[in-house]
Amino acid sequence: MRLFYVFLILLSNNNLFSTNFSINPKEKNKKLNQLILYEVGTYSLGLVAMNELWYKNYPKSNFHFINDNSSWLQMDKMGHMATSYYSGVNGIKLYRWAGIDEKKAIWIGGLRGTFYNSIIEILDGFSENWGASIGDFASNSFGSFIAISQELYWKEQGILIKYSYSRSDLSYQNSELFGDNFFQRTFKDYNGQTYWISMNINSMFRVDNSQFPDWLNLALGHSAKGMTSPNNTTNDGRYRQFFLSFDIDLMRIKSKNKILNVLSNVFGYIKIPFPTIEYTNNQFTLHPIYF
Repeated sequence: MRLFYVFLILLSNNNLFSTNFSINPKEKNKKLNQLILYEVGTYSLGLVAMNELWYKNYPKSNFHFINDNSSWLQMDKMGHMATSYYSGVNGIKLYRWAGIDEKKAIWIGGLRGTFYNSIIEILDGFSENWGASIGDFASNSFGSFIAISQELYWKEQGILIKYSYSRSDLSYQNSELFGDNFFQRTFKDYNGQTYWISMNINSMFRVDNSQFPDWLNLALGHSAKGMTSPNNTTNDGRYRQFFLSFDIDLMRIKSKNKILNVLSNVFGYIKIPFPTIEYTNNQFTLHPIYF
């Protein structure tokens, strides 16, 4: 849940900047000043919000680490990776907008998610109820790596990390653990989340056909079910699910309307519902529509 506040601030505001990457040299200093003010303001606002909405209600402790790598069948780690990736991709766009040198924009902007999320890990480390997690640090870094490496070698994001959510049955039984409303459940109900690797078919397989849709993707998904607690201490029968589906890269569909382009960037990381093949417990299931 804490990652959501950082994700919301970074994703929504970055897209306001990313609608136009062209820059006039005379405007460079102005844009750099705007970038600095935006970054400092966003960072400060994020820290204040996190403290007021979360940390101040819990006791402090000496800095310490925990090992939560097996929690929630790694669905939490996928959330860290995805959040860092989203922030990295949009950070690259933001630094390009400001006229930063291309490689610097890729590295500084791409590492943005790792930086922000690592600050959260440090705050966790001083909280008695949690602790800093090496697994979280690694997941944050991997999310940035996915964003940076694609820009360096392909000069595009041919592989997207996407997210989808459908309320789980267990969320009806424990609203305190899984969230009291839809807004909370989308980030706390790990049983209802699915994370996707959405690969652009044209980019990955170099389809030589001008009539082939550039926005069509092939998506591999992972989810988990049956989890009633972070760790399987009660033998709750948890299991993994794997999915194969098509997807649409909304960010490749350009419009003359700037608002539509911004919305495409904001919602471009959400998996589009399609017929889906599920593989669970050595069995295949076909879903006419899966989200």
